[in-house]
Amino acid sequence: MSDIYAQAAQAIITSDRAAAEEVAARALAAGIAPADIMANGFVKGIQEVGELFESGELFLPELMMSADAMAGATEVTNAALEGEAAELKGRIVIGTVQGDVHDIGKAIVIAYLKANGYEVTDLGRDVPAAAFIARAQEEAADVIGMSALLTTTMEEQRKVIKQVKAEGLPYKTVVGGAPCTQRWADQIGADAYAEDASDGVKKIDALLGK
Repeated sequence: MSDIYAQAAQAIITSDRAAAEEVAARALAAGIAPADIMANGFVKGIQEVGELFESGELFLPELMMSADAMAGATEVTNAALEGEAAELKGRIVIGTVQGDVHDIGKAIVIAYLKANGYEVTDLGRDVPAAAFIARAQEEAADVIGMSALLTTTMEEQRKVIKQVKAEGLPYKTVVGGAPCTQRWADQIGADAYAEDASDGVKKIDALLGK
């Protein structure tokens, strides 16, 4: 079993979407739970990719290709969850705020959320505040998740939360990203701060009473 986990991680590291999808399908056929192959295989790979990017050993094009491979694996595992008629715990819209094009952390968070029974709409990168609100309304979302990897873009999180509160909208708001802290979340009125993907799932579970 450790071999298939290693193959899953390697598919992400080598940015091979077809291989990632094939490994995901093979793992599911072997009886491995979607959450297990995701957490022990694909997430390990995307975490290594993130570390390589931060150390300068990997560049943005490779990073984006790895994120795409991760998306492919997530689609396969999520389809299996749907096939099992898994309980839908909630709907989440998530994106990287305007002015910020970092994507890798968000990809990990999305994978964790989907593997734990959430329906997730990925808004992508460089998302304006108004777009978060509009899509949350379209998707009847429970939670708006906002990632910021630059100190210069953190204020965009405040804009979204300010609009949610001003309009009395029902969405819970969660913020995350390298420069964010619990203190920042408290300061801008976010409902939760997610330190990492696993913590994000726990915080959203708590917010929605799951």
